[in-house]
Amino acid sequence: MSQQPAIRHALNVTRDADFAAWYQDVIAEAEMAEESGVRGCMVIRPWGYGIWERIQKLMDARIKAAGVDNCYFPLFIPLSYFAKEAEHVDGFAKEMAVVTHHRLIQDGKGGLIPDPEAKLEEPLIVRPTSETVIGQAMARWIQSWRDLPLMTNQWANVVRWEMRTRMFLRTSEFLWQEGHTAHADKADAMAETLRALEMYRQVAEDDLAIPVIVGEKPENERFPGAVATYSIEAMMQDGKALQAGTSHYLGTGFAEAAGIRYQDKEGQQALCHTTSWGVSTRMIGGLIMVHGDDDGLRVPPRVAPQQIVILPMLRDDDGDEALLAYCEEIRCSLAALNALGEPIRVLLDKRAGKATQKRWAWVKKGVPLILEIGGRDAAGGQISVVRRDRLWRPDGRVNFTAQTRDEFLGQAVAELEDVQRSLHADATARRDGQIHRGITELAGLETFFSEDKRYPGWVELEWARPTGAALDAVVQKLKALKLTIRNTPIGGSPVLGKCLFTGEPAVERIYVARAY
Repeated sequence: MSQQPAIRHALNVTRDADFAAWYQDVIAEAEMAEESGVRGCMVIRPWGYGIWERIQKLMDARIKAAGVDNCYFPLFIPLSYFAKEAEHVDGFAKEMAVVTHHRLIQDGKGGLIPDPEAKLEEPLIVRPTSETVIGQAMARWIQSWRDLPLMTNQWANVVRWEMRTRMFLRTSEFLWQEGHTAHADKADAMAETLRALEMYRQVAEDDLAIPVIVGEKPENERFPGAVATYSIEAMMQDGKALQAGTSHYLGTGFAEAAGIRYQDKEGQQALCHTTSWGVSTRMIGGLIMVHGDDDGLRVPPRVAPQQIVILPMLRDDDGDEALLAYCEEIRCSLAALNALGEPIRVLLDKRAGKATQKRWAWVKKGVPLILEIGGRDAAGGQISVVRRDRLWRPDGRVNFTAQTRDEFLGQAVAELEDVQRSLHADATARRDGQIHRGITELAGLETFFSEDKRYPGWVELEWARPTGAALDAVVQKLKALKLTIRNTPIGGSPVLGKCLFTGEPAVERIYVARAY
């Protein structure tokens, strides 16, 4: 019996060996981001930023279709703006970066120090979120019921001075979009809150192929100052949860602090009901941990900067010209096709170097389809194709399939669509297999998460929705187990039992998990 070759993975570490190190290895080997020299801040390299641009493009189209206008607000926010909203500020106070001077001078020792004569009259906060500054603008822009609803969004960077950082997941500076809207009443504001939440579900599920649980956060997990917070929660391959997007109904509290009022149809003054909603480059971290494998990243075609890469097997001889012409013809034919609602994004990699070496570089970046074409292929009208999501054969060899040029062009669109579906289906099956039910006692929950389970997953529990001191007691119990309540799924199945924590009749279901 012949010995089957072992599968040799492209990364230095596997998910099972060290998930955290594997995550960092994927980012490095896929050339997505790197350290910047400032703690907690990263340089996002072209491939990583290209994925963010795809997310941004697809989401921005949905934002505009909902009648929300893009704008931009300052990076620096006066401290006095935050002082008006004590509860909101308290949630961010420990993470705020503060500007106190506007000039440097030499210190006489070869260095620079802030000029004591250049101290600002009022400190400026480097934007951690924009409710305060946008609220001030809304108070100027809204006068009458005719001005409502006012719906704005900005794509920007924010700064939150994190103590423990990890690329894409938790950084001191990150990129995001933040929507802020003002409405005449609660019903309209809640409709917008849930519309944004559904938009995030669509982006996660349809674009990033990440299955999510859509639901309401518990009282202790609400955005500071919010009346209600909703989230999409995704499960990573190590069983931990990632909050991938949030949408908040803010009631009238922010409007009262900022003076956002309008004259209603009866001529009376009324406070606006406001919302805010946002997702960030954290979604890229989720994409890595949901779809990546031991060979690197796997990018769903809808958000892949390049969906197909063509690798000519150049030999630096007279045959290269004909080979490149054949490859260019294929590139043009593919670029003229539409897949998943857009023209196919295809790259002909003409760089010097062996095709096999370049192949593994693109494998690690997660390109959905890779074509390798040699001189004989060009002469015979052939193509060798490998799908990134089906990289290996059972015998340990790379899963290339030989096709004619016309065969491939005829099925390229369907192939990309199938990659998109398959990644979502695989992630859904993996998530559903790691959601555990049937635990009815606190001791059972403690045992489940204290046992030697490498990736324990989530537990679904029945819940009485305690508040105040009763909720605080539950949170402390969970904190001791390094657990958090993720959310209450919208439209969850009926409950019949008692709350595991309080013994009271359950009113809903919650998910409990360890989280990023």
